[in-house]
Amino acid sequence: MSEVPAGRSNCRERVLVLAPTARAVSETFIRANLNGLSLDLTAYFGDDLPLHAPWRLAYGSAIFISKFFTRLNWLHLAGLPAACVAFALIRRHQPEVVMVEFGFEAVRVMEACVWSGVPLVVHFRGSDASARTRLGLLKNRYRRLLSMASGVIVKSRPMADTLLALGAPADRLLISPSGANASLFQGSSPAAAPPVLLAVGRFVPKKGPLETLRAFGLLCRDPVLSASKPQLWMVGDGPLLPSARSLVIELGLQERVRFLGVCSQVRVAELMRQVRGFVQHSKVAPDGDSEGSPVAVMEAQLSGLPVVATRHAGIPEVVLENQTGLLVDEGDECAMAHAMSLLLLDPALAAELGACGRRRIQEQFTVEHHLRQVEQLLRDAIYDRRAACC
Repeated sequence: MSEVPAGRSNCRERVLVLAPTARAVSETFIRANLNGLSLDLTAYFGDDLPLHAPWRLAYGSAIFISKFFTRLNWLHLAGLPAACVAFALIRRHQPEVVMVEFGFEAVRVMEACVWSGVPLVVHFRGSDASARTRLGLLKNRYRRLLSMASGVIVKSRPMADTLLALGAPADRLLISPSGANASLFQGSSPAAAPPVLLAVGRFVPKKGPLETLRAFGLLCRDPVLSASKPQLWMVGDGPLLPSARSLVIELGLQERVRFLGVCSQVRVAELMRQVRGFVQHSKVAPDGDSEGSPVAVMEAQLSGLPVVATRHAGIPEVVLENQTGLLVDEGDECAMAHAMSLLLLDPALAAELGACGRRRIQEQFTVEHHLRQVEQLLRDAIYDRRAACC
């Protein structure tokens, strides 16, 4: 991305942000954008229906109607309710650019940007560019969206390739993992930590919690490793949690696995300072849903932990194999068990991988890196529009 020329503007550029939600515990990246971008932001959320705030109620209601039309497969009609309200919001707030979180939200409001002439930047995250319920259903609508977008933000190279094939502007496509918070994630000492592994993520198919558990179960069959009493701590909630609990009983791991539920970022950072390594078996889910670049993987590395993960989506872009972590193929539980065992048997190796990972994330993948890249893309879209109007 080009640098902002000196003297372009001393005022804060106005940005209208439209997003499905800011409530989900797992979607810390939306809150990071709102809190960290040094622009004049006004945000509306599709799940926000406050009776005391008519415009927010109108936007939330329009999104609800759009979702209903989408379920009926009335895809062109589904874009009208939210687009009409978004157009009114543009007239009300006079933004210089609209940024929409998630592709499926962007197709609902994109026509408002066409009608108003305000540039649109869309931020794809993962399922919106992979799952059949998103990408498969909305592919033709995405072509329309990408043909008129002034900027596209994605999380990984594979995601970029998917959207480029649908017509995303190559000169305005930014690959930028959401990044880790350097003020929180620090201070891990894997060499001094007990033989405990940590997994953080929703209990959904693409996070591979059952594969992680089965790999840990294989590890615990080794008499040498079993004697050291290894543990696996799992943070999160989701539809696969009951299956995970049943699997723990089936494998006889009740004394070795702890389910810690949903935790705040502060609590997750504390847990990372108590363990030997971080594990995550990301994979393509049955519905095609894939990761972008998992934030927890970056947070673990920034904390100083070695990572055991899969060669999936953007993970190999942030985890350098055998330098900052150990990577295995999707579905290879035996290889994951072996990688876990290496960290548990060799604290020095865990410390070396963790230190290298921390340096790499500090240099390239913090939240600050991401925010500055997003700001530059938004400003480029604004300045292009200003130049076109002169």
